[in-house]
Amino acid sequence: MINSILSVLAVLWIFPVIFTILGALKGKQEYNLGNIWDLPKGFMLLDNLTYLNKGANILQGMLSSFFYALCGALFSVVIATLAAYAIAKLEIKFRMFWFLFIYCGTIFPFQIYLIPVYRGFSKLHLYDTRLGMILFYTAICIPFSMFVLRNFFIGISNEICESAKIDGCKDMQILTRIFVPMAKAPLSVVFLSQFTWAWNDLMFGITFTKSSNIRPVMAAISLMGKAHLPALLVGCIIVSIPTILLFIFLQKNFEAGFAYQSK
Repeated sequence: MINSILSVLAVLWIFPVIFTILGALKGKQEYNLGNIWDLPKGFMLLDNLTYLNKGANILQGMLSSFFYALCGALFSVVIATLAAYAIAKLEIKFRMFWFLFIYCGTIFPFQIYLIPVYRGFSKLHLYDTRLGMILFYTAICIPFSMFVLRNFFIGISNEICESAKIDGCKDMQILTRIFVPMAKAPLSVVFLSQFTWAWNDLMFGITFTKSSNIRPVMAAISLMGKAHLPALLVGCIIVSIPTILLFIFLQKNFEAGFAYQSK
């Protein structure tokens, strides 16, 4: 029964993919006048790619998005790891307060950040800058990352920390030499999820940027409009590749993280 349901879901998921690939191989006129399920009569992929790169500057957009997503995910994971370890294992005052204070960043809808951040960026001259985008993606990815890692660190026995302290290890050494190697799976899961979110972001990318060399790839593609739909479909395929490759690269750690959470 479960296999049948999964098979049906797989077929439903594959249909849009087939439609996208078929459309990406067609020319503009053929796509507009023909049936969307007809096989392409020619091979117009290179022409569509050329139009896409001229209209959306997709290569520059992908480089910008990769830079923002990589820095945002990496910096947020590092900061969240330090915060999660302090809240979970260190004797600090008001640990629950600090946990709720950081975690509340995920409670409110992200749309409420648009106007305050936009005004703040304008006053600090961070609007339409790479630094501003990196700072924003780092900050917005910290709460969820801290929440996941804090829950993992709580599950690690305090006896391990006590034994390490008896051997002369300090708190930072315990974190880097014991907790981080043990948390390889959740760290990979958190990095993958936050990288994917930053890569696929459209709302903040189109709001906080205006220059073509600063604008992330999703915002660049969205501004193309519907004048050349086959080129737009090519863009959808291309921008999906980096996150797929990252998932394949981290797949073992990703599955290990789910296995740990299920115990």
